[in-house]
Amino acid sequence: MAVGIFDSGLGGLTVWQAVQARLPEVDFTYIADSAHAPYGVRTSDDIYNLTTAAVQRLFDAGCDLVVLACNTASAAALRRMQESWVPTDKRVLGVFVPMIEALTERQWGDNSPPREVALNHVALFATPATVASRAFQRELSFRAIGVDVEAQACGGVVDAIEEGDFILAEALVRSHVDALKRKMPHPQAAILGCTHYPLMQDAFQDALGADVQVFSQANLVAESLADYLTRHPNMLGTGERAFLTTGDPKQVSARATQFLRRPITFTAA
Repeated sequence: MAVGIFDSGLGGLTVWQAVQARLPEVDFTYIADSAHAPYGVRTSDDIYNLTTAAVQRLFDAGCDLVVLACNTASAAALRRMQESWVPTDKRVLGVFVPMIEALTERQWGDNSPPREVALNHVALFATPATVASRAFQRELSFRAIGVDVEAQACGGVVDAIEEGDFILAEALVRSHVDALKRKMPHPQAAILGCTHYPLMQDAFQDALGADVQVFSQANLVAESLADYLTRHPNMLGTGERAFLTTGDPKQVSARATQFLRRPITFTAA
């Protein structure tokens, strides 16, 4: 029984690690579209076409449920996929929902009018494509009022992480936090709106300051997925545990092992 996890690269491994710990009885088939990463600088049509191709590969592997562990794909492609592409017997979930549930302290199925929440000044760090989509702000506005969201496009961070250059990644994080603070000097909370960014969470927290609450997605997604599978156990597919990549399996395996500090072996998708 397997659930699919898709990411443009290796950032989604932060989600895989959390959901595997939360649901040890479930196998996960992970696909990294490393040949086309990063997605954050691509057009919405590009992102849609690449995402549907990768998700179809997971469907073909026996996964009936796929989690887009990629904020860019969730922002730029998910709604279009759900409305016109996903087969009726399959499901594709994004990573925005659990984050917004946590931020607004209300369940996704709660359709009551938007209401005030405790956090009014929120910084969003994301890829250029996610920022341009305004998907996070749109979904948040359906559930909360009076929240000022200041988005900062973090160009270069994903590339540096994928290349394993964490010194450059940390320098870029500090630069982007400085840019955000010029627009919003005193954020109450920060959203790490890319699944690569938890690998740099300490750098974000240090640059933002200890008084800023940093929301990272992995554990929130894990809890949300556990709840979903409790309500929809029939969505466990017939696939097997595997790590697939459209890139060079040897190189991607080495990077993944470096990221998670445990052996991870990818094979060609």
